[in-house]
Amino acid sequence: MNAENKLIVIAAVCGASTSRAQTPYVPITPEEIAAEVIACARAGAAVAHIHVRDENGNNTLDIEKFRRVLAIVRESGTDIVINLTTACDNVSHEHRLRHLVEIKPEMGSVDIGSLNWAYDHVFLNEPEFLEKITVCMRDHQIKPELEIFDAGMINNAKYYMKKGMIVGNPHFQFVLGVPGALDATVENLLFLVNKLPENATWSALGIGKNAMAIMLAALSLGAPAVRVGLEDGVYYSKGILAKSNAQLVERAVRIARESGREIATPDEARMILGLINSPLA
Repeated sequence: MNAENKLIVIAAVCGASTSRAQTPYVPITPEEIAAEVIACARAGAAVAHIHVRDENGNNTLDIEKFRRVLAIVRESGTDIVINLTTACDNVSHEHRLRHLVEIKPEMGSVDIGSLNWAYDHVFLNEPEFLEKITVCMRDHQIKPELEIFDAGMINNAKYYMKKGMIVGNPHFQFVLGVPGALDATVENLLFLVNKLPENATWSALGIGKNAMAIMLAALSLGAPAVRVGLEDGVYYSKGILAKSNAQLVERAVRIARESGREIATPDEARMILGLINSPLA
C-alpha cells in the first residue's frame, strides 16, 4: 500500500446540535444514524464520527443508544472505523468517559482545550478532565482524535504527549470556523499544519460555507484525511441542502480521485492512523 497517496474520508453524520429545523435530512434516532453510517461506508468513508441523540433530539452519551447504532452497523457487514464523541455539556467527567470504557471503540474524540463556543457558552475541557480522558484512552487502547479549534490546543496535546498520556502517532482533527475559535481560512490551516509534531496524522474541516475551501486546501497540502457530514454543514451548495451524508462523502471521494488521491479502505485507515501494529493495538 502506498499510504502517502491514500486519503481517509471521515463522515460526521449528525453531531451534537444539527437540528431538523436546519435540515430534514439529519439523522436523529439510532436507526437513522446507523443507516447514514452504513451509506457513508458504501460511498467510501473509512471512519465514522458518531454522536447520538435523546428522544428530544438533544445530544446525549447514552450507552445503549451508542450500542444500538454499532450493532446495526456491524450487522450490515461494514467494518468502518468507529470514532465515538466524548463531547457533552453539563455532565460529569465520569459520564463523558463511561461509554469509552464499556464499548471500547477504536477511536474517540478529545476536545483538547476549552473555548467560548459560539460566544454563548463555555465548552469546558479543563486540565483535570484532559488528564482523565487521555489516560483512559491510553489504558483502554483507544486512539484519541485530538480536536483542534485554536492553535494553543496543539501545545496542549504536545504537553500530554510529553507526559506519556498520549502515545503512538497522534491524530489531529482541525475544526475551523466555529464562532469563538479560529476562522476557516487557508492561512490558518497552513499555520496549524506547520505546528504539528513530525509523527502526526491530521484531518481538516470547515464549518458551513467554508467546507469546500478547507477540503480543497487540505487536499493540496497532502492531508491524510478530510471530514465531511451534516455535523459540520447542512448545505451541498449555496442554498441547496445536502440530502444525505453519503452525498457529501461521494463528492469528497470524487474530488479526491480527480486530484490524484486514492481512497483508503477501513483497514488501510487503521494502518495509516496506527490502529494496527501500533502501541495502541
